[in-house]
Amino acid sequence: MKCRICNQKVKFIFSAKILSKYNIKYYKCDECGFIQTEKPFWLAESYTLPINRTDTGLVGRNIYLAKKVSVILFYLFDGDKKYLDYAGGYGLFTRLMRDIGFDFYWHDLYSSNLLASGFEYNEKMDIEAVTIFETFEHFSEPIKEIEKIKQISSNIIFSTELLPKSIPNPNEWWYYGFEHGQHISFYSLKTLNYIASKLELNFISNGKIHMFTDKNINSKLYKTLLSTANIGLFKIIKSKMHSKTMKDMYMIRETLGY
Repeated sequence: MKCRICNQKVKFIFSAKILSKYNIKYYKCDECGFIQTEKPFWLAESYTLPINRTDTGLVGRNIYLAKKVSVILFYLFDGDKKYLDYAGGYGLFTRLMRDIGFDFYWHDLYSSNLLASGFEYNEKMDIEAVTIFETFEHFSEPIKEIEKIKQISSNIIFSTELLPKSIPNPNEWWYYGFEHGQHISFYSLKTLNYIASKLELNFISNGKIHMFTDKNINSKLYKTLLSTANIGLFKIIKSKMHSKTMKDMYMIRETLGY
């Protein structure tokens, strides 16, 4: 079997039961540090719901990320530009960012837009940066998917849990997600650096929130901004932005003929 990132030969590391029924093989690439499952034939069963029921951290995570991303966009990008939340789920993150004042739009091929209806992405939009959270681990063809996102913007802000330095045994790491079977790709810092090089982009990370970008952003500044996002800096940003909550309501009412 070949690595889905660098196409080098991978080695078997363990088997584990997913969805309480399938014994699945996992493989590691020593060249780029990527871990992948065997060819994922079970995904139709895993995605009977677009968001798995064990994702109890969904709301808290989106609130946390809204604060962090606001700091990144305000200080490192143009706050007046358009932004896209890719694989945006029910639209929670898009709505949160619009409530803060950023011109965010939603896109997701597999989920209904329940919370940001009226603010769907279209290909004519000029997008400054794309956010995509807790999605890379779902990709069966990561390079192809990330290249697709790069066509929208060369600035990609994303999250995925990084592999520990010592590869966890099956019972030692919750992020394998055996109960839902949706996580099939696992990345190390080495993997993400390899992908950035392949895409001819820069890579920066604070260990939790990562970015591929064509900008030359100082890594120390990036980490400092994220570390201070929850101790007053976000409040300053929010006071300087203009929330789109009411403006969006009036726009939707007009669209509906009221």
